[in-house]
Amino acid sequence: MRFQNESRIIDTIKQHSRQRSSAKTSAPAVDIIIPHFNGVEILDKCLASLEKTSYTNLSIVIVDNGTVDESLKLAAEKYKRIRIFSAGKNLGYAGGCNFGFQRTRGKYVVFLNNDTEQEPDWLERLVEIAEKDEQIAALQPKLLSMHAKMHGEKVFDYAGAAGGMLDALGYPYARGRVFNSVEADHGQYDTTEDIFWASGAAMMVRRAVVEQLGGFDSEFFAHMEEIDLCWRMKLAGYRVVCVPSAVVYHYGGATLAAGNPRKIYLNHRNNVMMIVKNASLGRLLWLFPVRLALELASLLYYQCYAKEYVRYVWRALWWNLKHLPETLSKRRTVQTMRKCHDKEIFKNSGGLVVLKKVIFGRMKTNGR
Repeated sequence: MRFQNESRIIDTIKQHSRQRSSAKTSAPAVDIIIPHFNGVEILDKCLASLEKTSYTNLSIVIVDNGTVDESLKLAAEKYKRIRIFSAGKNLGYAGGCNFGFQRTRGKYVVFLNNDTEQEPDWLERLVEIAEKDEQIAALQPKLLSMHAKMHGEKVFDYAGAAGGMLDALGYPYARGRVFNSVEADHGQYDTTEDIFWASGAAMMVRRAVVEQLGGFDSEFFAHMEEIDLCWRMKLAGYRVVCVPSAVVYHYGGATLAAGNPRKIYLNHRNNVMMIVKNASLGRLLWLFPVRLALELASLLYYQCYAKEYVRYVWRALWWNLKHLPETLSKRRTVQTMRKCHDKEIFKNSGGLVVLKKVIFGRMKTNGR
């Protein structure tokens, strides 16, 4: 039965590919993959917005990550162009994206959160830039807060703002956002620029590169899996860029709200795992003890101000210690792909951006 189901999936993919290749267009095929776990209203708004996308050579795939409400049933009835593949359980964002990726064939793939809405020309803008340089492996649109838009304001979204960066200590931030300090959008980041990572809220990738690098690391489950993938892209010599002329609005927190203990656990766990996997040996030798000290400092902070999170940080540290042999095995594989030195990769990291934010408070991220 399992092989019969796989055969049906393959036949469906082949039939869909023939239909798309016969389309009278020279535009490259784009597959939009939306991992979904419950939420009738958010999914409906996302699909309604995608219906207005001006780019025509696209397909929309929804990965059912164990949904138990009626959101997918209602979506299938209302939006005839979508395809739904059931993962059978919640694979998380990383696993759900990999699941959908394996069932699509387009030249480009967009990994899209279900709590997003898009400007009609967003996809055209991304494809236009991607087609100019085959070394561009991932692209991110400008991400704005949907909640701010509803109040008539233009404010960057927490999840990726105007493009993700990684500071010298391996802490992620974004142009237009450090921690919870988010800038208003005044056009200060309105040029296409190289960044460190593209946000998984709306991330377009070149299929060939993702296949080469092995996709997302499903062990991450959710949070920072896109940073890990982009880091591997950069050390393999590829570019990651933000295209601010493409605009996507993000509600945020639809899966795990800010302050959720599981989010605290995943952020601490995944950040350490990502550094061990991807940093050069020279960087790792000084960075790992520094980060271990800072993780212990965060425990002290939580002990004083948020005791409910202490055990989740301990769990994250213990997980990394317990799974260190597996992480080091992954590291060996990753480092064989290296074509670019860390000095080049981190040349625009901004230094100790996040630590300075902790010590000195409010700061901007554009250096202007």
